[in-house]
Amino acid sequence: MKAVYSEGMKGEVVREAEVPEHLVQLCNEKRRVLIDTLADVDDSIADLVLEEQTPSPEEIKAAIRRATISLKFSPVLMGSALADKSVQPMLDAVVDYLPNPSEVTNLALDRKRDEKPVKLVSYNALPFVGLAFKLEESNFGQLTYIRVYQGSLKKGANVFNARTGNKVKIPRIVRMHSNEMEEVQEIGAGEICAVFGVDCASGDTFTEGGLGYSMTSMFVPDPVISLSIKPKHTKDTPNFSKAISRFQREDPTFRVHVDTESGESIISGMGELHLSIYVERMKREYNTEVVTGQPQVAYRETIQSHVPFDHLLKKQTGGAGDYARVVGYIEPTGQLGENHFEQQIVGGTIPEKYMFACEKGFKESCEKGPMLGHRVLGANMIINDGATHMTDSSEMAFKNATQQAFRKAFLAAQPQVLEPLMKTVITAPTEFQGNIVGLLNKRSATINDTEIGPEEFTLTADCSLNAMFGFSSQLRAATQGKGEFSMEFSHYAPAPPQLQKELVMKFEKERAEKAKK
Repeated sequence: MKAVYSEGMKGEVVREAEVPEHLVQLCNEKRRVLIDTLADVDDSIADLVLEEQTPSPEEIKAAIRRATISLKFSPVLMGSALADKSVQPMLDAVVDYLPNPSEVTNLALDRKRDEKPVKLVSYNALPFVGLAFKLEESNFGQLTYIRVYQGSLKKGANVFNARTGNKVKIPRIVRMHSNEMEEVQEIGAGEICAVFGVDCASGDTFTEGGLGYSMTSMFVPDPVISLSIKPKHTKDTPNFSKAISRFQREDPTFRVHVDTESGESIISGMGELHLSIYVERMKREYNTEVVTGQPQVAYRETIQSHVPFDHLLKKQTGGAGDYARVVGYIEPTGQLGENHFEQQIVGGTIPEKYMFACEKGFKESCEKGPMLGHRVLGANMIINDGATHMTDSSEMAFKNATQQAFRKAFLAAQPQVLEPLMKTVITAPTEFQGNIVGLLNKRSATINDTEIGPEEFTLTADCSLNAMFGFSSQLRAATQGKGEFSMEFSHYAPAPPQLQKELVMKFEKERAEKAKK
């Protein structure tokens, strides 16, 4: 064992020396812990330990590499970039312990074959496949970071964006060294580069020719929280628009839309922290202060029972009227996923063109459910009969009739509000375990797993997003600032009856107030 010192103006001089005498015992103890830990995940080290042999430094390093690549072991190194301490040992560890591109299996999804996984080979002669994993604003415009998984990327080459299908020319390629750029003509497999002048979003896959590969699935989770936002000062509107546009390109889970009733801009994302980061970035990167409303949880609506319907829309005015009759039923699909529309018309009682209008009406109804105006999940609508009028029937009439029938049947089918549950992971010193369990019990959380270590514990729970507002400050108070937590969307689950009742009453009250205006 050696002691490593970083000397010089910027820690560029690395000096090795003997371990100070007062630290020898501690280092030996930690080395023993390292060997015992490796013995649990690596057979070679385990055999040496069983034979009461001491592994050599080379054997330990080789075992760390094997265990790290197999995802059984995570090396942790201490250092400081600010103080220029231990930067070189960290870079050496990257080379010594992390896999090179050829040692990792990278899979693409073949969109021409139902997203079937395809193994990519880190070989320059194969067709190019790369992933845009980061976007950055620079003095020269948008800088796009690309990881090349297969083939090579050349300056001036034409590649295809798998998401948009557009052909893109690569005008300039640079290799990044911290904040310095080195212009290059070509980047090979396994390397990372940055390109200028490419209009894309974070997560876009670029390929050569008609190769229908994508590095990631096209599935993007729905946002679970929303809030209204507007610039504090009118003069900042152009910068506000630029920021919103850029953030949407960077992050597909960050959504923006304009509320048709209030005219407000609404941003949506995967959590309170997610949106607060973008609000802070607007101020820091675009010098734009914004005013935000109260966070709104993205609830969902569903049904629990089978309900038939027979709805007639009949309106007679001076000229042509409206006439449409739809007969069928709605029922739950059995899982809280996509909604389904099906027509089982026999004998042509409703022409095909009107059935398209019925399906459109159903899809629009599912975007704003009857209970709260939130999206509907897991509803199945079947139309199996109906009637038309020679002059008064139209696509609009059948669309409206379907929406009216859906609303009436939905409210009779034991409707239920669904709330987003978040997978919450909390880590804190063991002495505060009781306090944290108490905080979670107050939020009716479901504790799924608890790992208790010698000094700290990690707790995993499913918590209602609605109950997690302000949790960070309460966690700090309960753990003397020593606790931390992370949160990600897990799934939708039925909301408690009392919460459902309150939400429905609030929605109906707001709708009544809007109707008066």
